[in-house]
This record gives sequence, C-alpha cells and structure tokens, in this order.
Amino acid sequence: MARPAQRDRPRAFHRPPLNSFYNDQDFANPPVALQLPLGLLNAAQGHPMLVELKNGETLNGHLVNCDTWMNLTLKEVVQTSPEGDKFVRLPEVYVKGNNIKYLRVPEEIIELATEAQKNQQGNFRGGRGGQSRGDHGGRGGGGDRGRGGRGGGRGGRGRGGRGQ
Repeated sequence: MARPAQRDRPRAFHRPPLNSFYNDQDFANPPVALQLPLGLLNAAQGHPMLVELKNGETLNGHLVNCDTWMNLTLKEVVQTSPEGDKFVRLPEVYVKGNNIKYLRVPEEIIELATEAQKNQQGNFRGGRGGQSRGDHGGRGGGGDRGRGGRGGGRGGRGRGGRGQ
C-alpha cells in the first residue's frame, strides 16, 4: 500500500517552532530579577539547603562557606545514598563545585538575595570617570602617586643612571 502524500496526512499535534520559547520571552524586562548563582549562595550562608551530587547522593545541611568555584562547606549534614535507603549524619562536609548537579535553596533566601541585589545595583551609579568628589578627580594634585611630577619624589624604578 502506498503512503499518502505529505499534504494529505492529518497532523496529530501542532508542534511550535523550536525557538518559540525565546520569542515569547521579553528578556529586556524579565518578570523577576536575574539572580546569579554565587550571589545566591553568598546570601544563603548559614541557612539550610539541599545539594544533589552528580553521583546521585544528596546532602542536607547548613551552608557555612562557598567560593568562586562553587566549592561548598556544609555543617550538620545528612548524606543520603543515591537509592535513598542509607542515611549518614556528618558534622561537616566539603563539596567540590564540579561534583554538584543541583542546589535547592529556600524561597525566602532567594527573595533576600534578590532584595540585596536591587539595593546593591543602586549604589553603582555614575560608572567610569573620576571620583565622586572634586578634590580627587583628574590628573592635577595627585599627591605622591605615579613616577614623578611636581615635587613627588624622583620617579619610579627608572632606567639606570647612578646607583647609590
């Protein structure tokens, strides 16, 4: 039996184009503030969290510290096996960031971090160009900085000359 032509076959379901997710999103005005992972982790220090590792184990504990590589130190930890049948209580655990698959942080910590980020963004107005006060800006009156100029020492390391 011959297959019906492509146009004659009824379509089972409507498949949206692959990029429809991005067409529906307004990235210029996101509904919630964009929260970067390290900022969120820094805000979560001292609070409980769940860490799922790539090997399937889960760790529930209080975050003590995190660094820029997302290495974590947790205290009062309950480690659960990948099957979920074995539990081990540990006083402290260090987790390398490259072993982390998933982090679960309480909702109030996310709100706290978002609020802190909004407050921090307001403090960085002005961008480049001098300092905020008139007595610091530009080249004039720079004190003893740099390699010389107007009574400020005899300039940097130099290029030889008399050694004393």
